[in-house]
Amino acid sequence: MCGVAGILHFGRSDPVTSNILHKMNNAMLHRGPDGDGIYISKNRRIGLGHRRLSIIDLSEGASQPMSNGDGSVWISYNGEIYNHQLLRSQLETRGYHFHSHHSDTEVLVHGYEAWGIATLLEKIDGMFAFIIWDEKKNRLTFARDRIGIKPIYFTKNLGVLVIASEIKAILAHSEVSAKVSEAALYHYLTYLATPAPLTMFDGIYKLPAAHYVEVDQGGSFRAARYWAPELSNGLDQLELGGLDEGAVANKYQRSVLERLEASVQKRMMSDAPYGAFLSGGIDSSVNVALMDRYSDDPVNTFTVGYKDHQHLNELEHASKVAKLFSTNHHEVLINEKDMVGYLEELVYQQDEPLADWVCIPLHFVSKLAHENGVKVIQVGEGSDEQFCGYNSYMKYLQLHKNCFRPFQQYLPKALQHFLAKTAAKIATINPKLEIYSDAVKRAAFNQEPFWSGAIGYWETQKNPLLPGYSPSPPKGWEEMVRIGLMPKSYLSPDSYNVAHDFLNYFDAVQPGRDQLARMTYNEFRLRLPELLLMRVDKITMASSLEARVPFLDHALVELTMDIPMDVKLQNGESKHLLKKAVEGLLPNEIIYRKKMGFAAPMAQWLEGDFGKQAESEILSSPLLEEVGFNKGHISTLIKDHRTGRRDTSLLVWVLYNLTAWHRHWLN
Repeated sequence: MCGVAGILHFGRSDPVTSNILHKMNNAMLHRGPDGDGIYISKNRRIGLGHRRLSIIDLSEGASQPMSNGDGSVWISYNGEIYNHQLLRSQLETRGYHFHSHHSDTEVLVHGYEAWGIATLLEKIDGMFAFIIWDEKKNRLTFARDRIGIKPIYFTKNLGVLVIASEIKAILAHSEVSAKVSEAALYHYLTYLATPAPLTMFDGIYKLPAAHYVEVDQGGSFRAARYWAPELSNGLDQLELGGLDEGAVANKYQRSVLERLEASVQKRMMSDAPYGAFLSGGIDSSVNVALMDRYSDDPVNTFTVGYKDHQHLNELEHASKVAKLFSTNHHEVLINEKDMVGYLEELVYQQDEPLADWVCIPLHFVSKLAHENGVKVIQVGEGSDEQFCGYNSYMKYLQLHKNCFRPFQQYLPKALQHFLAKTAAKIATINPKLEIYSDAVKRAAFNQEPFWSGAIGYWETQKNPLLPGYSPSPPKGWEEMVRIGLMPKSYLSPDSYNVAHDFLNYFDAVQPGRDQLARMTYNEFRLRLPELLLMRVDKITMASSLEARVPFLDHALVELTMDIPMDVKLQNGESKHLLKKAVEGLLPNEIIYRKKMGFAAPMAQWLEGDFGKQAESEILSSPLLEEVGFNKGHISTLIKDHRTGRRDTSLLVWVLYNLTAWHRHWLN
């Protein structure tokens, strides 16, 4: 894993300098402590930077930026290509000569030459973000992997395009300044992260998952989406014809396990020490069990727990799994003091606010792995989204079936609207009912019950928080709309537009799909790439640790997106299909243990000394007046939590992250 940087000058005569590329590289030192390289073209219009974390082919011959044989194609690349050996053989058969021993970077260079960008992206299997400069075509291309495991950011202004793995590297460029994106801020309050391509920085964008952008010598963009999780690559329906329900379920179970086995095995490709995060839940335990099968040495495992709130600990369960597979097991315990001491670093590492307090334990367990010499870690993200592992998913499915559909089908529209207004009035008297009031409103106005698996503020909760909010559009929004990276509706103060855009597309290409498939698709468009995987990338890479995600192998995702809801769920049991698929791989007590989830005691911390600190920092932030937040309403939210009137910990944490970000980067 590495950090990439790129600068393209167009319509201006001043050169790209090595000084600015080194500044950008230095801002990402944590992403690549093993090497630092730059390339500047002869005409000095294009420059590439790279920070290297050596994982595959540790030799100097695999250093970057890397070129082809005649220097006409250059690349700066972050990620891993798991099928690079197969592709290398195909390219050698076509006459391409390789100078590195087994670098996957060189496969990308020659693959681009041989097949072009579209076919290359179709062929490669892995996680990646890269920048390619084609001297002969005067074209720069940058791309993000199918699922969005690796981020890449860009900004264009005054004849210069700047690209990097992290926003802090873009801000290292002297011509890029930091300013709040008001449209992104509004959606962040709901989704806990900004939806791509928006970021919290005005005019700085992130490339959505499964997209690439080509930039010509005049700076004009062309964007394309090259993969979608709804594309069918599951089981042949002819194979399932004539099978009874049990046989169909068994066939899906075998296929899930086979693709998961292949996924874990290919992700053990490494010339550096590797391990796994282990909670003792089904996802991390499956990872460890399969890693143990394919490893000659004991697997290194790492677990985090709490000194002050032990009810959240899964240490005992993780220890059982570690003993079962004889791993080299390591634990770290943290408390409120550790959390507070990390907060300033957290804001810097995240680049933009990610209102997921799991970032805190994730930092400490990542640091533990790094301190024990591990460079590669396997994580369990993506399983819950595909196999319906969250309790909230089950509640949303029940809400859709038992409430939304009957409400919309049997009640006259006038009555629906009357009930929505009445619910809103009741919620002003009793704020605990706000989320129910918003649900009635969504049903009455034909909105989806499910927008995301993690919601901060629903629309009705944002009204008193940001009264009369009218966000200014971000710089460069017209081009984002023109090239298809963003619908214009994202600029309006209504975060339903984001979820609605995703589902409109899905319903058009996959009409009649069940509600769980629609929910899962939404998660693959926003929460997974921009919150969950973003937190994994930013926090693990801050400890120079490469995280790999076996449950998000695209072949497995294509299979699970094809599986009907009634096969994934039986008798109301979440993750039923996955549990049946891994029976025999793990003891049943592990498979069928009640889910706890990776959590942090933020609700409790906000009731004590940290709550006072958070209140002071939030209410003294100049951002509140700049944007138009209602300070009195925020004070009430904080007071309600600290007095036990209601749990507003997530709402307060969303605001704390936002104001801490503003203080660090803009104030």
